[in-house]
Amino acid sequence: MVKRHKHPRKPIESAIQFAEEKGWRYQPTGKSAHAWGRLLCPLPQSEGCSMSIWSTPRDDDTHAKQIRRKVSSCPHYVGAEDEK
Repeated sequence: MVKRHKHPRKPIESAIQFAEEKGWRYQPTGKSAHAWGRLLCPLPQSEGCSMSIWSTPRDDDTHAKQIRRKVSSCPHYVGAEDEK
């Protein structure tokens, strides 16, 4: 697991922590990337879900909701059936 810095925007950091609690992993982006990082679902193969995390989104709350929605709808999360 890659150690990550906290996201500077609180709503987005909260959504990232939500994703990590569900087994998603953080992956840093390259130096020339516009994204702050990527989240990868628990599926260890490249077929799994992923999402870019923007460093300066237009609307923090909307981006945080997008992260939570993507994590919650991931079909690869083992405990998803238990939470419904």
